[in-house]
Amino acid sequence: MSQTKTPVIDQEARASWLPMIVIAMGQMLMSFNVAAIPVSMGGMVESFQTPPTTIGTAVVLYSLGVSGFIMLGAKLSQRFGSKIFFQMAVALFLVAMITIVASPTAEIMLAAQGLAGLAGAALVPTLVVLIADHYRGKQQAEAVGWLGSARAIAGVLAFVIVGSVATWLSWRYAFGLLIVHSAVLLLLSFKLKPSQANPAVGIDLFGVLLSACAVIMITFGFNNLRNWGVLLAGSGAPFDVAGASPAPVMIVVGVVLLAGFFGWSHGRAKRGKTPLLALDVVDSPLEWGTVAALFCIVGIEGAVNFSVPLYIQIVQGQTSLATSMAMMPFMLTVFFTAILIVRLYKRFSPRQIATGAFLLVAVGTAWLAFVIRNDWSVPPVIAGLVLVGLGQGALVTLLFNVLVTASPKELASDVGSLRGVTQNLAAAVGTSLVGAMLVGLLTTVIVGSLNDNPVLTAELKDQANLTNLNFLSDTQLEERLNGFAATGEQLREALRINQEARTRALKTGFLVLSGIALLALVPCRWLPAYRPHEIPSGPAPRRPKRRK
Repeated sequence: MSQTKTPVIDQEARASWLPMIVIAMGQMLMSFNVAAIPVSMGGMVESFQTPPTTIGTAVVLYSLGVSGFIMLGAKLSQRFGSKIFFQMAVALFLVAMITIVASPTAEIMLAAQGLAGLAGAALVPTLVVLIADHYRGKQQAEAVGWLGSARAIAGVLAFVIVGSVATWLSWRYAFGLLIVHSAVLLLLSFKLKPSQANPAVGIDLFGVLLSACAVIMITFGFNNLRNWGVLLAGSGAPFDVAGASPAPVMIVVGVVLLAGFFGWSHGRAKRGKTPLLALDVVDSPLEWGTVAALFCIVGIEGAVNFSVPLYIQIVQGQTSLATSMAMMPFMLTVFFTAILIVRLYKRFSPRQIATGAFLLVAVGTAWLAFVIRNDWSVPPVIAGLVLVGLGQGALVTLLFNVLVTASPKELASDVGSLRGVTQNLAAAVGTSLVGAMLVGLLTTVIVGSLNDNPVLTAELKDQANLTNLNFLSDTQLEERLNGFAATGEQLREALRINQEARTRALKTGFLVLSGIALLALVPCRWLPAYRPHEIPSGPAPRRPKRRK
């Protein structure tokens, strides 16, 4: 009986792939923007005369906008209808891209990225809902896989297109392509099916306040660890808390607020009211393990995507195109793995695949720490990037599929918002943390090398502020020292110390990422041990909760 039923279901599920193209373009719009920022780092630094860590803040502000308000976006999508909300979000993104292209200062560019983040908060939860509206059965599973792959596709295209355009023309032209993308997407969105609005959906405003404040505190805390101090308040801190830096205090307060948000949501559900996030999508070890694993891999991805362009464009002084070429093995590996990993679903369980993938990431990042040189084209470095790409591509698609299959279809919007919060908060934390860590390591190594250095005098150290350096290219350091009449010997010694410090900082950074990948093996133990075709009907994905 089941043999005669399956073909009917597959036949009924067949539908045009045009809506999926539109949905994937929405995902690619956001991913292209995030990937374009580090590739354009050199041009932005030159245009705005700002440190590279400021450009990293653009990624943080975008991710902050998405993760802070995505749960609100999910509820508004249900209330007004996913199609119209999708179109409104694309229009807002279009305005943000126009502002970025025309921005005269770094501050306006950062504000525009924050606006793009708010548009992303509206876009992300609608994507899963639109898939559920247009596809059924096997075709829906394929569509979910393509949505996960669209992120990798956008990354590859961004590194190729933005790298070329930013090198030969300007980074502004590269973001101008996103204006065209947004406009075309807005026109194609009218091909989507009309969606049903539900004005009865309630909005938990206090829940919005709690979740947004939690995300903002956590994100800003991590982003200011470098400027304000990791433990004790530094000279750049706006205030101190009994001598402590406000950055870690903000992180702790943010975590407490996040715990308060879940407590408030549980209480609201008990009172028969609708919480901001359906608790069914985060109410078992399976979902928490998936979220924790997803947070780890996206955080590592954000760190790699920041570290490599930083080194190539700022340290080596190479072009955006050179960055694209150096990152291409990594991005292509992520892309193809994200698409092809579904072939392993029938042979291995999600737990097995995730464990193997994190081991690949750990080995790849540790390998990079040992073989990294001042040239990213050497085969050992390419091999390390490919290993990391294999693990990352497998994990992003796999974990997204686990989240989708672990919850009923009516919670698609909540699954989309949970995925968006996790990925964007992880990207912000990963980028902020690696930026603070690399600069902190750089400063520590330089200060240690300058102590009792017989060549570099104390007067020159103070005048050139050599103990408080951000990542500088050799040319930038030469210009700084020439302004203080440094001798040829002093210049050579300063360049040597700076070069060694940059390399050591990057090596240590990759070792830390390897350690994080190994720690991620712990939440992998909560992932399903069954293969997708073994999933029984009913609430099988919630077995871990029932055992407990």
